[in-house]
Formats: sequence, C-alpha cells, structure tokens
Amino acid sequence: MASPGPGTRMLMTDRRSNVFPHTTFNWVGIDGTQVLCHMTPVDTYTAQATVGDILRAQDNHKNLESSQAALLVFGNGDGGGGPLAKMLENLRRIRAVGNTHRELPRVGMGRSVDEFFDTLAQDSGAGRTLPCWHGELYLEFHRGTYTSHGSIKKGNRHSEILLRDIEHVATLASLYRLYDSDYLYPKEAIDESWEKVLLNQFHDVLPGSAIGMVYEDAEKLYAEVRSDGEALLDKAFRVLFPGSVALTLATDPHTLDPAGTIIGFNTTAFRRSDIVQVPLVGAHPHLVSQVLQMSSDRKVGYAVVNSPASVGTVCTPATGLHAQILPVSVFTNGKDNFVLRNSSVQLTISNGRITSLLDVKLGRELISPGLTGGLVIFEDQPNYWDAWDVEIHHLETMKQLEFTNVSVVAQGPLRGSVKAVTKYDKSTIEVTISLDAITATVKENSRSLFHFDAVVDWHQRHEFLKFELPLDIHSDNATYETQFGHVQRPTHKNTTWDIAKFEVCGHKYADLSEFGYGVAILSESKYGFSCLGNVLRISLLRSATAPDAEQDQGEHKFSWAVMPHEGHFLESDVPVAGYLYNSPLRVRHVPQDGLAMMTRLYSPFTVEGARNVFLETTKRGEDDDFSKSTGTTTIVLRLYEAYGGHANAKLRIGGHLSIAKAYLTNLLEDEGDELKIFPGEDSATSGILMLDFRGFEVKTVTLVLKSMSVLVEQSDFFSEVKGKAGSISID
Repeated sequence: MASPGPGTRMLMTDRRSNVFPHTTFNWVGIDGTQVLCHMTPVDTYTAQATVGDILRAQDNHKNLESSQAALLVFGNGDGGGGPLAKMLENLRRIRAVGNTHRELPRVGMGRSVDEFFDTLAQDSGAGRTLPCWHGELYLEFHRGTYTSHGSIKKGNRHSEILLRDIEHVATLASLYRLYDSDYLYPKEAIDESWEKVLLNQFHDVLPGSAIGMVYEDAEKLYAEVRSDGEALLDKAFRVLFPGSVALTLATDPHTLDPAGTIIGFNTTAFRRSDIVQVPLVGAHPHLVSQVLQMSSDRKVGYAVVNSPASVGTVCTPATGLHAQILPVSVFTNGKDNFVLRNSSVQLTISNGRITSLLDVKLGRELISPGLTGGLVIFEDQPNYWDAWDVEIHHLETMKQLEFTNVSVVAQGPLRGSVKAVTKYDKSTIEVTISLDAITATVKENSRSLFHFDAVVDWHQRHEFLKFELPLDIHSDNATYETQFGHVQRPTHKNTTWDIAKFEVCGHKYADLSEFGYGVAILSESKYGFSCLGNVLRISLLRSATAPDAEQDQGEHKFSWAVMPHEGHFLESDVPVAGYLYNSPLRVRHVPQDGLAMMTRLYSPFTVEGARNVFLETTKRGEDDDFSKSTGTTTIVLRLYEAYGGHANAKLRIGGHLSIAKAYLTNLLEDEGDELKIFPGEDSATSGILMLDFRGFEVKTVTLVLKSMSVLVEQSDFFSEVKGKAGSISID
C-alpha cells in the first residue's frame, strides 16, 4: 500500500505477515503528509465477536500508552452474510461483563468508523502523541496479482493513458474550436469511459484473481473504452486539424492528400523526438519523401518527428535533421552473434543470451562478468491462493531461455532490429529487439533505449515468465515508480522485512543505480518487478489455474525497454522516459491547407525552472456547463514533483489564453487559495504562475478563462490563418 486516496484523513486496515510494530499511528507518505491510521489488533476483518476476539484486541494492542481504543471488525465476510444476531448478542453479554469486571475490556457499539477516528484524533492531540510510520505499508501477500491476467493489466494502463490524452486534446479543441464552432467538450462520454475503467479496478478484476466470466465482461469494457476513446480523440483532432486522419500501419495511403504532411501531436509536457512508422504501399511520392528508412519489403517507412512543443513535424534532409540523430548499425556473423549499436549504446546477443550491454560513450560494460541476461522462467506453485500469490521458493527453480531463430529485420539507420522466435514447451515467444537512432529523451547525455516487443502464444500452467539483467551495478536499494512519485526498496535480505520484498509492484519503471550510472527497465503494461542483489527483473506472464482455469492462456502482445543512463537515478531522465514510453506520439496526416493554425501556436502550458516538476493532466473543470458554449470556462492542470525534492516552478500560460483567475484546488477540485497571475514578458505569454513544491507534492491548479472563445490574437500569423480558415470571430 503506497498512499491513501485524495482528501483522506484516516485509514483502517489489516493483513500483514511480519509483526507490525504499531496498532494506532500516523502514516507518513512519500510527500510528507500524514493520515491517522489504525490496524485492528484482532488481525482480521471477519471477527466472530467472541470473548477471544475481545481479548486479542486488548493483548495485541501495541500503542496502549498512546491510545486505549481499538476497532473490532466483525461479521462473515466475502459474501458470508455480514454480522449475525448471535454476534450482537455476544457483544451485549461481553459489554455487561466488562462493565462490572476487569477481566474483560469495556465494549461499546460505535455508530461509525468516523466516530472512532474523531475520538482518537481528539484524545491524541490530532495524532501528535502517536508514533509515525514513514513510507509504504508493504502487503506481504498476493504478490502474484501484479502480473496475473496480463491482458487486464494492459487494458488498465492503456485505457488510463488514452483517457488522459482525450482530456488533453478535447480541452484544446473545446477552447480553440478553430474549424467547428459547435464542438463541445465530451464530458459525459469521457466520464462513461472512466467509469468502465474504474469498475475494472475493483478487486478482484484488476488483480487478476476473479473467476473467468468476470474477464469476459472486463475485456468487453476495455474494448468499448478503446473504441469510444479513439473516436473521441479523432473527433477532437479533426477540430484542431481539419481533414486530418490518424496515421498508423492500418491506414490506406491511397486515401491521403497527396500534398499532405505528417505531424505528431505530443500529449505530454516534455519535448521529444520519435521514430514513427509510415505505411508506404501505394503511397504518393510526397509521403515517401518524408521517410528516411524503408523496410526490406518497402511496405513500411520510418520517419523522425521532432516535437519541441505540442505539435511535432517531420525532420528530413531538406528541413534539417534533428541534432541528436545517432545512426544505428546491426552486425551479425549470420548465425549466433548479433550486435545492435549506435554511438550511444550497444547490445550483443550471443548463443541466445544477452552477453553485453555497453555504454559506448563511456566504454562501460553493464552486464556482470560471466553472466548473461534475457528471458527466464520459474515454476510457480503458490502454497494457498493460486492467482493471488507467488512464493519466495519459486526463485529456486529458475531456467534460462535462449533467444533462438534470430534474424535481422531492420538494418538502420533510423531503426535496427532483430527478431527471435523461441519455442518453449507448448508456448511460442517472439521478441523483436530494436535500437533507434534517437535518445530516450532530449536531455543532454541521454542514452538510447533498447525496445523489446513481444508476441507470446502462452499455454503454460503454473509457470512464471520474466526478463532479467544481471548488472555490474551495486546498490542497497532499487527504485520503483508509484503514483506521483517513486519508492525505494532493498536489494538485499538483511531482515525478514527485506526478504518479504522479493516481488514488488511498480508502474512505468524500475531502476538500479549507483553513483555515476544506472539502468532502468521501462514498462508499458506490466506492474511486477524485482531486484535481488544486482539482478533487475520485470515479470511478464503467469499461468495460475484458480479461480480462472484459463488465466493468461492464448496470445499476448506487450513491450518493455532497457534504459542505460549516465548518473544516479536522481540525476537521470528515467521518470521522463517512462512517461514518453507510455504516451505514444499521436501521429496524424494533415492536408496541405490544414497546417496553418495549430502547428504555429505556442504551447498553451509549459513548466520552467524545475525539471523535477511534471505537468501530468490537462482537462476541463468538473463543474463547467458542457451543454453549451457559453458560461464559465475552467481548465484544470495537475502537476507533481517527481524526484523527491523541493522546486520553485514557473507555469507559463500561452498568449492565446486570457485568464481571469487562478486558484489551487484539491484532487476533487474544491476551490482553494487564489494564485497571483504575473504578467508575461511578451505576447507569447498571457500570464505566469509561481508554484512552490516540496518533494512528491501534487498540486492541482484551476484556471478561469475570461471568455470561452480563446482564438488567437497573435498578429504575426493571424492574418495568414484567417485567410486560410475563412471568417473567424474573436472574442
């Protein structure tokens, strides 16, 4: 358990393995905020209200010096009927005895948990007399749920990113409405999709521990979110870029404007460069001229898109190539040795295993001498709960798998790739390993990623597939992303608390760093990781048989990436790379006359002066009236500090937005303190907000616009746009 939810003041929980030293305490989160927490000393949420339960509540209470109250959570749980009449009678009799005899503590039936915590807060001086626990409350059970039902994990991650992108693009479309004055922010449709995603986040759906029929429904919900979401996104893009179409490998080039241009819409707040794939079968020569590499069958092209702001454009020799292009080469002896290399990094596969991971710039080998990396598989026989648990003894059953039938599928210079097809028992594991001619981010001294794209036909039972790298890096702790921050966990087994963290959860990255260098594994849909000693692993697939006998059977498509980086994690660009890796560039093909406005607008919101502050969300306010284009218009921006330190950030608001008011809110968008809007230095900036952050702090800012129509007043190109877009009114 990493952190409580928004606005939480108190928490009651249980279920640990190591004996936790507190019953009632303050839980201090990674950002320094705290909540009043109580772990029932009875150690169950299905107590039977017996004398034994009452005595355990007294005997197991570890903070009697600070608080003598405890909660008894009683009743038959998990669909068992809740509290029974006999339990209430037990408590009535126990209360009668406790009122006259000291052998039993006094018992009282509370009206609510809130009442208990209000009394506790009052008696402890708002928690000042209670001990504090810093960091996560690691649940020492159910570690298998980070990986079980991989398709559900993928549906969750991809849906979250898609809906975040829709909120961002639809917000801009609802404000600019350049070519569709009737466009309204689709709040109801977005909410409907979010509700489907949130429904699937209920246990036991997202953990992968439900019965099979549940996942038939869950997959349908994710498919609906994907279909509806892509339609919402396309509609918003057509408002910003009239006549544009999504450019994917499924796009028919015959349908594209012969004079059109490839653009990329960047939904993150980070400058980026991307290698994108372009369909070429039947493509017009103008489209072909925008790619710098073709596949061997000439059906797919590769282009470079550089995105210094919201809208990125294709880099060609005619327009000037990006300075960070690092041409890729692929070498092979034609049999069992393959090398992917650019001037940044190099990876070698020999005899089916990764034998070398080299930082070319520093000449530093990152694989431990005599060891190899790659796919590994374990026996997976939990002692009790099959889909829920993975036991520490599974680590004793490791078998290395080899990349076999390796072939070169892309030679460079933009992308070099090799494909391996591995047969294991009843399963087939196909992995394409690629190196691009760009770095993970645009940060100076950033290194390139090695991409691993897997297509797995999985038919194992009680086996666990992972990918590992034995690194020549020493650190007592590894770093894992959590929501709005990261946590560090031990890589050693000094104590039983350390041993228990043999499989842990993370979001977009896991990193092992020492002074001067580190290596991260990035994930686009996996949540299970581990780092024991110097071996960093990502968990890929499980194959439990209960409660779903067919869990994870069949085809899976997923990806991960390996990211070497100069400098310790705190000096690195790993958190930025994790965001970019999970947030695909939205590639569009725009007709020749559809470029003028959006490709030359300034970015509406930029963060300056604090590389550790991320702008995570851009959306419309929850209380806006979305049934009409008039009324109060608000934009909600969510930012957070990502590295664990203080920051003084400058939030710059684009000159085409006219702001009447700005104030802080909580995650529920309740209005808080008003913020001073400083004037911009020129017409490109309408205002500046100064924001102070502590480590991992989340800030939500609401901007109130002066008018709904925020169409541009930038004189340097307005006349050109007006001429191309027809008559446009400006409020």
